[in-house]
Amino acid sequence: MSLRELARVVQTSEVTVRRDVRALEAEGLLDRRHGGAVLPGGFTRESGFPQKSHLATAEKTAIADLAANFVEEGEAIVVGAGTTTQELARRLARVPGLTVVTNSLLVAQALAHANRVEVVMTGGTLRGSNYALVGSGAEQSLQGLRVSRAFLSGSGLTAERGLSTSNMLSASVDRALVQAAAEVVVLADHTKLGTDTMFQTVPTDLITRLVTDEPPPHDDRAATELQALADQGVQIAIAGAPGGNGSAGGDGPPSGRQRRDVPLPGPRRQAPGLRTAVALGAASDQGQGAERAARVADMRRR
Repeated sequence: MSLRELARVVQTSEVTVRRDVRALEAEGLLDRRHGGAVLPGGFTRESGFPQKSHLATAEKTAIADLAANFVEEGEAIVVGAGTTTQELARRLARVPGLTVVTNSLLVAQALAHANRVEVVMTGGTLRGSNYALVGSGAEQSLQGLRVSRAFLSGSGLTAERGLSTSNMLSASVDRALVQAAAEVVVLADHTKLGTDTMFQTVPTDLITRLVTDEPPPHDDRAATELQALADQGVQIAIAGAPGGNGSAGGDGPPSGRQRRDVPLPGPRRQAPGLRTAVALGAASDQGQGAERAARVADMRRR
């Protein structure tokens, strides 16, 4: 449910509802998502392509613009399935001499008319929810393949487990894509940072680089996860960040797992409004606290 719809139902502002949603998430009653909230238990829930294509579109565009800078002329790469990797593929159409191996029909479609790019499709069974080829046929077609790097997306990313997805078949193919690549580049917007889903695809120690966007000021979870990933040696590239971290630079994509210092958001002091929202379940002598507690109780009932 979107924050706008929640604000309409409980007859208050989106800013106020955002604080209330944080309080409900702290109680385990819902999971926050970009621009809204969902019922808890997202380990096995997966949105279809129509829903994913409308989420964080500006962030995905910025991530794809930055990630394209890490691809060089004449390279051979693999690109996994996803709406963010689809955006990347649209930009790769301008890279001459490129060979792209993919199990995604959307990636192949984006490159279909690129005269200077060779597209190699895996075999497999079509999974209609994300237009990707999965199964033993896809995995077997990747055996013996070796490319410079893999560009992958997923449903969640944490420093503890790495990249994960909600579907077993998709996870299995993504692992095969990783085995074929010398380096792994993960494309994930800030809404996926700190989210853990059922099937691990890429453990943190195999992720060479993360290309993401700047978390909003109120998203402490994403900022904390970014720092934890950097501490484990993942190179962080933030789309739109000032300085050299917002672009690939002139030296080409670096190899290895050397840590790169990036302008990560630091710890934030908890605002008074947030402290009030988290303490909604406690008794309050202030009229504002009582009003918010009643509103959250109404959201629980609904």
